[in-house]
Amino acid sequence: MKYGYVRVSTINQKEDRQIESMKKLGIKKVYVEKCSGKDFEREIYKKMLKKIKEDDILFIKSIDRLGRNYNKILENWRILTKEKKVDIVVIDMPLLDTRVYKDLMGSFISDIVLNILSFVAENERKNIKQRQKEGIKIAKEKGVKFGRPKKEFDENFKIDLVKCKNKKISKEKIAKKYNISVKTVYRRIKELD
Repeated sequence: MKYGYVRVSTINQKEDRQIESMKKLGIKKVYVEKCSGKDFEREIYKKMLKKIKEDDILFIKSIDRLGRNYNKILENWRILTKEKKVDIVVIDMPLLDTRVYKDLMGSFISDIVLNILSFVAENERKNIKQRQKEGIKIAKEKGVKFGRPKKEFDENFKIDLVKCKNKKISKEKIAKKYNISVKTVYRRIKELD
C-alpha cells in the first residue's frame, strides 16, 4: 500500500504543493497535518504510524516535511525502515528512496544524505525562530502592539474595580456586568496599583 504524509507548520500555510506531488504519483491515501515539525508528538502522524505496515511505501515531499528535529527524524526513519520494514521515498531527494538503494553502498550514501538533510531541517527551524524573534523585537521597538487591543471602559468600571479591591463587590459580578473574564478583572485590579 502507498501512503503519503503531508505536513505544514501552521493552519495558515497551504499544503497544496505537497498534495499535488502525491496525486501525480497516484497516491490515494494521504495523511495531512498542520502542526510544527519540532517533534513527533503529532496526532495524524501517530495515526499513520499505527496504520502503516511491512512492505508499505511512505512518500514525503521533502525530509523537513517529516520533521525538523535532527535526532527525532533519524529515530523515526529507523522506526519506519527497520522496525516496521516500510520503504520511504523522499520525492525531492531521489537518494532517499529506500526501495532502490538496498545494498551496503546505497545504504551508506542514504544514511549520509539523511543525516545532512536532517541537520539542515533542524537548523532551518532554529533560523526561522531567530528571524521571528528579531522581527518581533524590531516591530516592538517601532511601537507595534501584539495581541488583542486592550478594551477601554468608562469611569464606572474603575469605580467598580476600587469597590472590588475594597471587597464591596465581587470579581464575578464585575466580569458579568462588563462581559469580560474574571481573569481580566484580576489583571485590571493589579493595574490600578
